[in-house]
Amino acid sequence: MFNAITHSQLYVLDQDEAVDFYVGKLGLEVNTDVDLGFMRWLTVNVPGAPDRQILLQLPGGPQMSEQTAEQVRDLVTKGALGTVILTTSDCRKTYEELRAKGVEFTQEPVEQPYGVDCGIRDPFGNHIRFTEPRTA
Repeated sequence: MFNAITHSQLYVLDQDEAVDFYVGKLGLEVNTDVDLGFMRWLTVNVPGAPDRQILLQLPGGPQMSEQTAEQVRDLVTKGALGTVILTTSDCRKTYEELRAKGVEFTQEPVEQPYGVDCGIRDPFGNHIRFTEPRTA
């Protein structure tokens, strides 16, 4: 029936600040940045992997009331919405590079049964994990 997942979505509170973080600090690239009138369609992806994008969306628009949008903004800042998991070939090196850029960490690299794993938070409260998968 289905053959791919192309987009996932995270709520952010400021799309320009999101670009600064996801592109400027994490090294992702902007895939699409289009004003649709009722919203700005802003997606990023891992360089060279455009078939899996993250939509960085503001709460609100025609799909939700302002009251609901305010509740979503509150949940985002509490870290209650959204998680993205990325992979890296060297978790500890990526940790050091991101730490030098001032990224906020929620967990330093730690050995897990599946590899080395680490946690960060974006400027809005969303959780991001990155993992160096264990090789067989």
